[in-house]
Amino acid sequence: MENEEIKKEIIAEESAPEAQPVIEAVVAAAIPREQKKNQRKSSPRRDARPRSEFDQKIVSIRRVTRVVTGGRRFAFSVGIVIGDRKGRVGVGLGKAGDTPVAIDKAARDARKNMIKVNLTKNSSVPHEVNAKYSSSRILIMRAPGKGILAGSSVRTVLELAGIREVSAKIFSRSKNKINNAKAAVKALSKLKAPK
Repeated sequence: MENEEIKKEIIAEESAPEAQPVIEAVVAAAIPREQKKNQRKSSPRRDARPRSEFDQKIVSIRRVTRVVTGGRRFAFSVGIVIGDRKGRVGVGLGKAGDTPVAIDKAARDARKNMIKVNLTKNSSVPHEVNAKYSSSRILIMRAPGKGILAGSSVRTVLELAGIREVSAKIFSRSKNKINNAKAAVKALSKLKAPK
């Protein structure tokens, strides 16, 4: 409260724009040391990293084991979906000894395998399309006014691609989320441009 009053008095005396840095220095000097100590410092490292243009969601994360002569070796397998919600989406898989490294590898793989989806004006699919990847079979069709009607990792793929008003049906009994996501991406890549 006192600092504000001091600042107002100084500003009233010197209203010239070149005096502004001097005013700030005087006010900073007038703040008691206890108040300065409690202020949180902003870390330059956190601010320096630019925000990625892609959103990402982890679809599956598993701890996998390799049996060797001396015992077992553990690693992590991560499946990730990335997209910009404007028509670009990709699925990636990464494996490493610890989780953060596996997530980075999966994100890199997803960027490498990214596709551009042909959408209509109202962010829907132009026509019905189906695809099969490994044992996963999927059908994607239009659903005007219904939102996203899909389950499992297919919903994640459709959301991150920026598609709305769409319905998806998984015909296989496969519970493998990565294969379902890859089947969805394969189906979206088959879409032709709307006329």
